[in-house]
This record gives sequence, structure tokens and C-alpha cells, in this order.
Amino acid sequence: MPQSNESATVPTDSHSPPGTKPTFLSNLGADLPASLVVFLVALPLSLGIAAASGAPVMAGLIAAAVGGIVAGSLGGSPLQVSGPAAGLTVVVAGLVDEFGWQVTCAITAAAGVVQLLMGVSRIGRAALAVSPVVVKAMLAGIGITIILQQLHVLLGGQAAGSAIENLTGLPAAITNVELHSALLGLAVVAILLTWKFLPAAVRKIPGPLAAVVAVTAVSVAVAPSVERISFSGSIFDALALPSLPDGNWRAAAMAVITVALIASIESLLSAVAVDKMHGGSRTKLNRELVGQGSANVVSGMLGGLPVTGVIVRSATNVEAGAKSRTSAILHGVWVLVFSALFAGLIQLIPLSVLAGLLLVIGAKLIKIADIRTSLRTGDLLVYSVTLICVVALNLLEGVIIGLALAALCVLWRVLRAQIQAHAPSAEALPWRVTIAGSCSFFALPRLNRVLHSVPEGRDVVVELNADYLDHAFREALVAWQKQQRNTGASVTLEEHGTTAFSDAEDNTPQRQDPREFPLPPRTSWLPPGDGSTSEDDDGGRLPLRSILLGIDKYHRRHADKVRPLVQDLTEGQNPDTLFVACVDSRVNPNLITSSGPGDLLTLRNIGNVVCNDGSDASIDSALSFAVKGLSVDSVVVCGHSNCGAMKAVIADAEGASPDMGDGFDAWLEHARPSYYALVAGHPVAVAASAEGYSRLDQLSMVNVALQLRKLEEHPVTGPALASGQLQATGLFYDICTARVVLVTPEGIEQLDPSMAVRA
Repeated sequence: MPQSNESATVPTDSHSPPGTKPTFLSNLGADLPASLVVFLVALPLSLGIAAASGAPVMAGLIAAAVGGIVAGSLGGSPLQVSGPAAGLTVVVAGLVDEFGWQVTCAITAAAGVVQLLMGVSRIGRAALAVSPVVVKAMLAGIGITIILQQLHVLLGGQAAGSAIENLTGLPAAITNVELHSALLGLAVVAILLTWKFLPAAVRKIPGPLAAVVAVTAVSVAVAPSVERISFSGSIFDALALPSLPDGNWRAAAMAVITVALIASIESLLSAVAVDKMHGGSRTKLNRELVGQGSANVVSGMLGGLPVTGVIVRSATNVEAGAKSRTSAILHGVWVLVFSALFAGLIQLIPLSVLAGLLLVIGAKLIKIADIRTSLRTGDLLVYSVTLICVVALNLLEGVIIGLALAALCVLWRVLRAQIQAHAPSAEALPWRVTIAGSCSFFALPRLNRVLHSVPEGRDVVVELNADYLDHAFREALVAWQKQQRNTGASVTLEEHGTTAFSDAEDNTPQRQDPREFPLPPRTSWLPPGDGSTSEDDDGGRLPLRSILLGIDKYHRRHADKVRPLVQDLTEGQNPDTLFVACVDSRVNPNLITSSGPGDLLTLRNIGNVVCNDGSDASIDSALSFAVKGLSVDSVVVCGHSNCGAMKAVIADAEGASPDMGDGFDAWLEHARPSYYALVAGHPVAVAASAEGYSRLDQLSMVNVALQLRKLEEHPVTGPALASGQLQATGLFYDICTARVVLVTPEGIEQLDPSMAVRA
């Protein structure tokens, strides 16, 4: 979601040439035609929303003019267009019914003051802390309410005060249908639904305007007696001063908060959506609240509807090519001019025509995609409850209930730990207890129930995968562990989460950063006493079955995750790199290269050496298979720190040759040239010495550099390297720091960004 930067100085119009300050007229060539398009869309929508709200028809035009001029001038979104919105139709209709029109105007002005205070206090971002599913359900609920209301108007009747009454009254309305009104309204619906299929030249005219004008013209000729919009005077005659409520101040105060919150949320969400539609300046959210609040104060004082940012008009503004806020301001001017000079034309519009327009608007608020998304994300309950409550109760209560339910769902998902006991397939195997999620005192009832389902005297492996763990949870688990061990059983704890079990004993619980370490050494998870050997019944020594324990853990925790990675490798392999590494158990090529199955073809030998004289068939065959058989792109030679082979080379050169057999001594012959290069001051040794590496590690790096040279001279890899078909790279793995260093024939280079900066 785009974020604004309240403190940064951002040009009003990012489309202006560098070094120029945008002015009202700087983008007039684009903003003028865009403003006319938006005006044509806003005119019928404003009239329809006013009619649906039970307000004077001119109140919609007053709000449209004020929203364009005031909010357009003062708001923080350069391309958002404000005016009366369908989202507040239900609320305003209820206020008009309860308080009357002039008190509703006062509530609108007071809501504007609240918005101003919210903007000045810089809490604009906090207004966005609303679950999107609640907002989407709220809009869908408003859409259903509008449809149920306007169906009565389209059928030639009068809408009731609530959605439930409108729903139950539909059969009677259908029975008493006024045919001309229904046909006119349905004609508008038909035009709007088929408008997108018409030629592009026709669609340059806004669909709502075309539908209203065309059907109104037909109604004048064939149905002159249908009920139409009625008012007296122009927009200036419709100006009305607000009045204070006669008692019931508590309800009025709640209405002010309701209008302020809904108008603010809708405006900010609309502004954020508009930001995604263009590449210009981002919305300043606090300033947008100030602009919307100012517009509502003015609109309420003049007798207009509440004002919000409207996504339909804003999207039209962007699509029409607007470049700055000038377009929104001019659209308000056009509404004002039309309302003053051509008010008589408005009275020709049948009410059923506006009802047809609002039916389509209401239907567009109900998005099937939102329902599918809530179903996929597990938020369907929140969506459904919010929608039903908005329709059956009212907007504010529905939103509050939806937010409360959304918060409860979040608490349930965040605080609920998944705890399960798994019985073994054989009597000799231990039970497994898996614990995942947030392990807090909320989970203690379930923890105790699951733990006590494990039979006494049975060995247990507890797999703890916690992202949060408090002292109470740890205490309960330790107490059960002691109790189970008192029955003669063993309890082994395996930790795989982001928080340490031991930390919960004396420290404040907290969420920690994920520790992504896919291949920890077995010594970190083997049970105590399983690090060496075990005894059989006859007292003899048996080798430890730690590998089998590791395989068991693999099947339990990792096999399902690995399976999708290897399914495509069933029929063959296609690695891109041959990785030549030492046989040292501390070097894991896949770990240090973040690679997986099928990525590396690995050749391992003592001292990570390469032979180019044909003396070792295994090395020659591996190079041939990699280059000619698999067409790898690169060969990597990787040495490491504290290498045993390099120790043996140094010891041999100093007259203390290790006694490891003739075969080992013969193999060292491949690495002895590296020692001579070290003594001769090889550039790699000089560079490594300058960075503080020991003589032993310098030799390992020099050895890597010499193996790269051997690759250039090898009959298989040499021609491929010379032609560019193959690349050769040298690496050095520093075990104590777990960092990888690049080795070249000329020196070394730190690959860890933090180390490179220090170097």
C-alpha cells in the first residue's frame, strides 16, 4: 500500500518539468478536458445520491461543487475528486429521517470539524488501521441497502426506512408496479450494462450521463406523467443554514462521529487506491483529512450532503488524463455553473431514472472478487457478519461488530498454538508431541490436555516450533517433562522456532527474527547421551544410530517440503555448476551457496585438488561428465579454513610428515605446489596476510588459486574456459566466521557486504 511522507516536500505535480514550480494553469491543456469528463459523470451521480438520501436534490450538487473546489484545493491527493458518495447514503437517510434536514447539515459540519482535528493531530495513517475485509463488506452492505431501497422507487413506489422493511415490502411493490416508471428505470440499467460493448467513439461519452439524458428525453415524449425531481429555484435558493438538534444530543454526537469516521476512511482508502493508478505525487494523508474536513464544514454550512473522496470520479479523472488538482477544482466550478444556469433541466429527470442509475452503482459495490478473496484468506465469516449487520442494523453498528470480530479472529490466529500428540506406529518408537505457533498462557488448557493424553512411561519427542513463548507455557511444559521422566520415560525437546525455550525462564517474552538455518548439526538436536554409543543387553558397544534418528527427523519435518523440489528431477538432472570441495565434514556446499537439489554437481576430495596430468581417473571422469555430459556453466573450487590437508602439507614440508599411510602421502603430492607458491610470496598469500588470515588459511587460499590454473590446463576444462563456454571461480569458506571469500589468481575479495565495506 502506498505511503505518504508527511514531512517531505513533494511537488504538487510530478509531471512538471524539473526545476519548474507547478501553477494552476501549468497543466490546463490536460486538466480542462478531464474536468469536463468528471463533471459529466458527477452530475447524475450527485442527483441520484441526494434522492436516495432523502435530502433536497440540490444538496447533492452543493456537495459536488464544494467537494471539487474546497477539497480539491486543500486536500493532500492531487488527483482525487470529492463529492457526495454512495457509501454515506444509508447514514444520511437515517439522519434525515431522525433529525430532519437542517440538523443533518449541522451534523455534517460538525463531522468536518472532527476530520480537521484528526488531520491537524496527524493521525491520518491511524485511520487506515481498518481491516480491508470489513471495508469491503461495508461497501457490499451499502450496495445491498441501496438496491433494496431503489427497487421500490424504480417500481413507482416509496422506499421504507430500513433495508429489512424494503425487503419484506418488495412483493407488494411488485404487485402495485407503475409500468412506465419501471420501464424507464430498466432502460437506464440496460444502457449502463451494455455501454462497455459499444464502439470506443461512443464510449467517450460517460455512460451515466448518456443513460440519464437519453431515457429522460424518451420519458418527456412517452411518459409525461411519471414522478420527476422537483424543487424550486436555483442552487443559490437551495442554500440552507444548519440548525442544532432539539434534544437527543447523545444520538447527534454519535452521528457526528459516524459521519466523520466513515467519510475519513472512505476518503483515505480512495486516495490510496488512486495513488496506485498513476505515477505522480503520493497522497499526504493528514492533509487530505484537513481538505475533506474543510469541505464538510463548508458543505454542511451551505446545506449540502457530506463530502468524501469518491473512487468512481477519481478513477475517471485519472483515466481522462488529469495531471494536477486543477481538474478536480474545475469540475466543481462546472457543477456550480450548471446548477445556477440550467437548474430547470434537472426537473425533467424521472425519479425512476435515477433509481436505475443507483441500482447499477449499488451492484458495483458488491464485488464477487472480494467474496472469493475472503474465502481464500479465511475471512469469510468476518465479511458475512459485517455485511449482514450493515444491512440488518445500521452502518456504524455493522462496522463496529465487523471490526470486533476481525480483531477476535486475529487474536485467535495469533495466540492459538497448534498442539498435537502423535502415537507411534510401533511400540518401541517414542510418542511425538508437536507444538507450533504462539505459546502463551492462552494455550495452557490445550497443552495440558494433549500432554496428559500421552501414556505414562512412554518416551516422548517434543517438537517445539514457537514464534513466541512465555514463562507460563515453559513452566507447564517443564513440569510435565519432570512428571513424565519420573515414570521412567525420556522426554527429548527439539527446537525449530524463532524463539528459544531457555529464554522464557528469566527474560521478558518477545518475538524474535526468524532463524533460517535448514541444516543444523545433529549435536544441536540429539537427546542427551546419544552423542557417542549405546550398549546392548550383553554389555557390548553398539554404534550410535544417530543417522537413523536424523532420517526419522527428516521424514517427520522435511520430507513433505523437499518432495515438491525433487519431483521434477525424477527423470534426470540439469545442474549449472560443478562444485569441487574438500571432504571436510564442516563444509556444506548447498548451505553456503543457498542452493537445493539438482543445482550443484559435487566433487569432493582431500584438499579440493584438481589433477591435469591424467593421474586420477575419478577427477578426470567427473570433469568430463560435468562439462561434456551435463554442459555445466561453471566450475567452483572451494577451500576452507583450518584444513587438515593443508596442515599435513605444512607438516610434511617442515619434516613432520603425518603417518596416515602411503596413499595419503601420495595424494598430498597434488597440493605440495601450493606450499611452494606460498613460500614464494603468491599474490593471494600477500592479500590474505594483509587481512589477517593465518599462514594455514593463506595456504588454503593459494591452493584454490593453483587449482584454478590447473583447470585452465586440463584437456577437458581448458578449451571450454578459453572459448567462454565455461567459467571457473575460486572460493574460501572461513568456518569460524561462516563467511565466504572470493579467491582470484591476483588476490581475494570479501563477498559479505559488511566485510567488504570494512575492508
